[in-house]
Amino acid sequence: MLKNNLFLFLKGLAMGAVNKIPGVSGGTVAFVTGIYEDLLNSIKMINLKSLKLLFTHGFKAFYKEINGKFLTTVFAGVITSFFSVSLVLDRLIQNYEIYVFGLFFGMIVGSFYVIYYQLERITLKSFVGISIGITIGLIISFADNFEVADSNLIIFFSGMIAISGMILPGLSGSYLLLLMGNYTLIMVDSVNALYFTLIELFSFDSSFIYDTERLYLLKVLILFTIGSVSGLIFLSNILSSLLKNFKTITISIIVGFIGGSLFGLWPWKKENTYGEVSLFLPDFSSTETWITVFYIFIGILAVVLLERFANKH
Repeated sequence: MLKNNLFLFLKGLAMGAVNKIPGVSGGTVAFVTGIYEDLLNSIKMINLKSLKLLFTHGFKAFYKEINGKFLTTVFAGVITSFFSVSLVLDRLIQNYEIYVFGLFFGMIVGSFYVIYYQLERITLKSFVGISIGITIGLIISFADNFEVADSNLIIFFSGMIAISGMILPGLSGSYLLLLMGNYTLIMVDSVNALYFTLIELFSFDSSFIYDTERLYLLKVLILFTIGSVSGLIFLSNILSSLLKNFKTITISIIVGFIGGSLFGLWPWKKENTYGEVSLFLPDFSSTETWITVFYIFIGILAVVLLERFANKH
């Protein structure tokens, strides 16, 4: 039993880690490791019926009804990995930004390829879905980033959006956050703020309450978490229903969305003093360019191999 729980915890670690990486879905990892159906079914059990059971028969009955031991073990791994991976990503983005985003770009190209081939054939319905997705993706790619710092509502909905990658294989929540322009704020800065705050609390240091930036990041994380929990409960039913009843159009829109969004994630970009970002073609005489191309290739290969492994099993 202990061994099974350990492996379940490790699967949660893997899900949490890749869910922070744009282009890879935590749901894909759940599918690869054989816990996807249990995960989706357990989450769907958190409904009015189980909540009624909580108030009439107590927590023990509720915990058993929703397969609580399974969910607790998996999400303990997910939460643990969020802290560790966040610290690593923070350092990598600071010191090797172009390489990190080259890897992200490659993963997204790989995801586009993988999801595209889930469409058995191109029909009028799938063509319309791809067109809709491309249009949305292009609009987001060339639009200004959302000002999440001034909108609590957007941060809340960011949580709902990000958690979708945990329950829908092929859709990366972090990828959507990156497009919205709040990936670093939510997935790196706010998580790191909580990590350092917990360390200070255990050291009986409460000086962070005078740090306005720290308090703001903690507020962002709280709103994001509330949105994630809400999305996890409500979207699990919606997404599973869409995938079950409208699989072709759902996958088509995702394919188009990813394809249309690639322009906004081009690794070679520069920002002027006014914060305007412009894209440029890489200089192939530069060693940095070839290293970035290598990371793009690694990103594509990683996603494609992961999906093929999932299909084989």
